[in-house]
Amino acid sequence: MELDPEDVFRDEDEDPESQFFQEKEASKEFVVYLIDASPKMFTSTCPSEDGKQESHFHIAVSCIAQSLKSHIINRSNDEIAICFFNTREKKNLQELNGVYVFNVPQRECIDRPTARLIKDFDLIEESFMNDIGSQNGIVSDSRENSLYSALWVAQALLRKGSSKTADKRIFLFTNEDDPFGSMRISVKEDMTRTTLQRAKDAQDLGISIELLPLSHPDKQFDVSLFYKELIGLNGDELTEFMPSVGQKLEDMKDQLKKRVLAKRIAKRITFMICDGLSIELNGYALLRPATPGTITWLDSTTNLPIKVERSYVCADTGAIMQEPIQRIQPYINRNVMFTAAELSELKKISTGHLRLLGFKPLSCLKDYHNMKPSTFLYPSDKEVIGSTRAFIALHRSMIQLGRFAVAFYGGTTPPRLVALVAQDEIESDGGQVEPPGMNMIYLPYANDIRDIEMVQSKPGVAAPRASEDQLKKASALMRRLELKDFSVCQFANPALQRHYAILQAIALDEDELRETRDETLPDEEGMNRPGVVKAIKEFKESIYGDDSEEESDSGAKEKTRKRKAADAGDYDFVELAKTGKLKDLTVVELKTYLTANNLPLSGKKDALINRILAHVSK
Repeated sequence: MELDPEDVFRDEDEDPESQFFQEKEASKEFVVYLIDASPKMFTSTCPSEDGKQESHFHIAVSCIAQSLKSHIINRSNDEIAICFFNTREKKNLQELNGVYVFNVPQRECIDRPTARLIKDFDLIEESFMNDIGSQNGIVSDSRENSLYSALWVAQALLRKGSSKTADKRIFLFTNEDDPFGSMRISVKEDMTRTTLQRAKDAQDLGISIELLPLSHPDKQFDVSLFYKELIGLNGDELTEFMPSVGQKLEDMKDQLKKRVLAKRIAKRITFMICDGLSIELNGYALLRPATPGTITWLDSTTNLPIKVERSYVCADTGAIMQEPIQRIQPYINRNVMFTAAELSELKKISTGHLRLLGFKPLSCLKDYHNMKPSTFLYPSDKEVIGSTRAFIALHRSMIQLGRFAVAFYGGTTPPRLVALVAQDEIESDGGQVEPPGMNMIYLPYANDIRDIEMVQSKPGVAAPRASEDQLKKASALMRRLELKDFSVCQFANPALQRHYAILQAIALDEDELRETRDETLPDEEGMNRPGVVKAIKEFKESIYGDDSEEESDSGAKEKTRKRKAADAGDYDFVELAKTGKLKDLTVVELKTYLTANNLPLSGKKDALINRILAHVSK
């Protein structure tokens, strides 16, 4: 068996035996959605994209429904619960009034979202008033406090799992910025104190509380009245947090998406600065390809996942191999054999630490040295106390002197040299834009760098040069087609979106596919603007002259005709028809003949063959 280099040099995040892979699998997120169901959530409205008025309750439910679908696709191991407060009915383990847990049965913990949950939650608005009901759950006379009760219930739902191995979060949707504002001062102070203490108790247990406020069209949600203390906002954080007036549904979805997708540590690295001095760093992946989830094979009888076992059979005797399997790697005229133990040793090329080698001026670092997405590094004092202080000193000196660090990094991943480039903090009026830290750039080896060769159409003939007029027209065209505020983050992968839409339709028994929009297609409306059309025409005229339209059209037709003739000319269709070998060709190859002879392309393979036979016999 030949040695598979991809298996030997598998990346750290793909190796099931690596510590990082195991940490990623073990790391989960537990989420409780708290939705205010008071009458005010149903009467307050905001205009939607199509001009219709949507209630704040509808906006919150729509956001959560979209988030549940994202959880199933992107983070299927996470566990969630949906809880309403300020309700007429009650359903919770603590038997507290005004709190209704939607998806968690009595005496059970939160669980992973399912297709049944999504289908039931999509219908919640139709049955909410009859089955659950809405009422004000904060009453001064009876000292009822549904917000306090909701936080208590959410904390109990999140008792599952350890805060060290899982993130626990509460998302709170409400449009009431001062829940105790109408009460007497003494009652208000008492209820405020107890509610804030309940929130603090939850935070002390490692539970973070995220507020998603809904503003009225004519009144901004004032987080400073009560919630700033509940979620712990101060100074600049308070200004940055203030939501816009009349929060739209799409804005709310984006806001929830950004908060749900929390930053995760990709790897933990020991940075050895010199002998006897090392610090701990956390690495964050700035980019990672989004791919469809892995396929799980199920038993056709039990519908349970299949456990795959591999056995090796001797090609000579047919017996199952009992001894450890050896793999070979061809080299010249020999097969070099490796045992499983030797392959394991090959993976351990180094200790896996990041070791400092020295420093170089930033001018020595070129754009083409960036081999793949960099890793963002930030210090951590969790294991090595003082890492942050040492990192800050090194970080500041590198910025002041204009230097980057060269280091060696390797473990189960291929060993390579990396550049550590210090990144200074960038702030704006809205808050922090870029955090301080270091970017670990993976540098190429000498073998990776390729020399560019200039290929000329004719040997000894200089390449044609554009005239000043052509350069001017091309510059004008580029200015017309310039994309304002362009960012790759604005575009979703259309292939993945369609894949998810198909999965959603099958899982939820939907009759129609969710509409997906390919944002990578050209803007036809923008391309047809008079200024753009004029710039394109002037550029074409500068290249081809006044008859550019005729030349380009006739040239395209001529190239198409020649290409079709060339494709069809690869086979002697007359001979193939006589010998009955047309069936050996593929459908694509059969269609090249039909296309070249302007014959219909519809029908199955047999119909295409009969059409060619009829044409050849004429």
